[in-house]
Amino acid sequence: MSRIIIKTASIFLALAVIIGAFGAHGLKSHISAELLQTYKTGVEYHFYHALGLLLLGILAVSKPSKWIKWSAILLSTGIVLFSGSLYLMAVTGIVGWEPLLLLEELVLLVVGLCFL
Repeated sequence: MSRIIIKTASIFLALAVIIGAFGAHGLKSHISAELLQTYKTGVEYHFYHALGLLLLGILAVSKPSKWIKWSAILLSTGIVLFSGSLYLMAVTGIVGWEPLLLLEELVLLVVGLCFL
């Protein structure tokens, strides 16, 4: 289980670098400053959550549990929902993804509760 979590975190971290570089070099001249900031926020939280996932994988090496497994699943879901919705909002200019953002916040709350 720990190896899968660490590999998943590594993929998410690599994607954050690629997506961040695309925003810095490919989108800068094509979207407004406000939408670019939204995109940067998505990349920033993508990194934070991927690092958290990596820490869960490291923790799972020494103390595997179903709570760590579920936290990793939920954290991965949160990355896709939260950062993904911010990326879509920035690239398409379509607003209204807020329900996904709220759902992601709920997912992260559940991740935290898994450690109580």
